[in-house]
Amino acid sequence: MSTETVTETAHGSPDGGSGAQQDAGDAGYSKGLKGRHINMIAIGGAIGTGLFLGAGGRLHSAGPALAIAYAVCGLFAFFVVRALGELVLHRPSSGSFVSYAREFLGEKGAYVAGWMYVVNWSTTGIADITAIALYTHYWSLFTDIPQWVMALIALAVVLTVNLISVKIFGELEFWFAIIKVAALVIFMFIGIFLLATQHPVGGHSPGLNLLTDHGGIFPTGLLPVVIVLQGVVFAYSAVELVGVTAGETGEPEKVVPKAVNSIMWRVGVFYVGSVVLLAMLLPWNQYVDGQSPFVTVLSNVGVPAAGDVMNLVVLTAAMSSLNSGLYSTGRILRSMSMAGSAPKFAGLMNRNQVPYGGIMLTSAVCVLGVGLNYVMPGEAFEIVLNIAALGIISTWCTIMICHMVFVRRSKEGVVERPRFRLPGTPVTDIATIAFLLGVIVLMWFDDGVGRQTVMLIPVLAAALVVGWFAVRGRVSRIAKERELSK
Repeated sequence: MSTETVTETAHGSPDGGSGAQQDAGDAGYSKGLKGRHINMIAIGGAIGTGLFLGAGGRLHSAGPALAIAYAVCGLFAFFVVRALGELVLHRPSSGSFVSYAREFLGEKGAYVAGWMYVVNWSTTGIADITAIALYTHYWSLFTDIPQWVMALIALAVVLTVNLISVKIFGELEFWFAIIKVAALVIFMFIGIFLLATQHPVGGHSPGLNLLTDHGGIFPTGLLPVVIVLQGVVFAYSAVELVGVTAGETGEPEKVVPKAVNSIMWRVGVFYVGSVVLLAMLLPWNQYVDGQSPFVTVLSNVGVPAAGDVMNLVVLTAAMSSLNSGLYSTGRILRSMSMAGSAPKFAGLMNRNQVPYGGIMLTSAVCVLGVGLNYVMPGEAFEIVLNIAALGIISTWCTIMICHMVFVRRSKEGVVERPRFRLPGTPVTDIATIAFLLGVIVLMWFDDGVGRQTVMLIPVLAAALVVGWFAVRGRVSRIAKERELSK
């Protein structure tokens, strides 16, 4: 019996049905996440380093047209999370899309999806601790402390918090999200006030004229806007977190649709709105890479303390993103471990019902990021951001492919689609996959880190092939044992 056949019989009927579907990796979790936790995780999940830190350099590269890039990527991010939401209501699982890949694509699909997601969040974690180190260097008190030391301290603090319990995680993320959203709302009110009163910002008069007087909407041309898309995709990298958290809440059918639908207005207000506002407060070329654009504006208003406060907020955002990454990879790795495609250690849980094995494994990779901060402190953020983009694109493509198979099987009468659905399928599925693959092609035209990142794809593919041959025996054995125990 082949591995694929074993997988199908272990996780459903051979024709792909899900009658007896259940992910062994879901056992043992508490249902400690409440509706307010899930909603705020959804709202605040993608508001992190991609917006707070990355938007400065992207504004400098692409100009006001960055808002268009955020809107386009945001639309496809919504399609992804809406498709995932439909799969969650079909069967909530802490294994999320990896569990769905196992159901609809077989163990090979789950293996690739899971490990690419680990690559995504491991490198995102490195980006987060790099951002934290950069943020702390904003204050003179920390400038003498090496960047890698600050990165190590940040990782140690968040790791400790994440190992306590899912309730603590949910509560922290709730308040992290409150802080991030409140800060953006306050900044937007300040920005609107500056616009309304025509208060000078850094010697410039704010207004619509700043969108056109410095080279227009596309001051550097169309190509930089297109190339910057991979970084913009990274900014939305946490939207799929809703699917992971659904496995640890008591009422996913009520909570998930509300959380998913909140993403559309979040994209419109917080991402597109913030970038347009930033472009109207200062000329696009006044923003710099490595400094939060919000801090740039507030410092230029002449209220240094405001810059300090905003810097503290973006520091919180980076800590939140790191916390979310450790949480999600811990659950994904446990699902994979129980199926045999990840080390047994990744499946271990502590007495607080936290999968500490997977969390520790991800943290170990982040320690490599501390070393990267030591060797290449200037380039660390950009390097890992592009590698993370590959992981995100892989994850999102997996979700859309799983959704298409799910819809096809529903038409065959094998499974039943919930009322909460992705509209326009399969056109929206195919369009999203095409867009994501297009982003990879565009990365090749980035002569710097982007092209180097694309050249890593064969290396990642080779590593996945070698890894599969190493684990397939254990995957097949576990699947057979589950089949016999039925």
